[in-house]
Amino acid sequence: MHIRLEKFNHNRRQKRYYALHLTETLFGEYCLVREWGVIDGVGQETRTYLTASEMAVKEIERVKTRKLKDGYAVIPVQLGMFS
Repeated sequence: MHIRLEKFNHNRRQKRYYALHLTETLFGEYCLVREWGVIDGVGQETRTYLTASEMAVKEIERVKTRKLKDGYAVIPVQLGMFS
């Protein structure tokens, strides 16, 4: 699961992104990767490991809801043709 959110505020000269990636590890856990930063700039990343998929989906929805309230908009993730 991949979710990308972006925020543009021209008055404040902001152009930011926030990305969420959910993958299953080899050990059956779920890894939630959060990436954020300035578009066309250097970003940051953090990883959270969760034991159940339900917990991971709830965490994604919680973060997504908070970011939407902060002015971010969901951007469709475009995957490569051969990836």
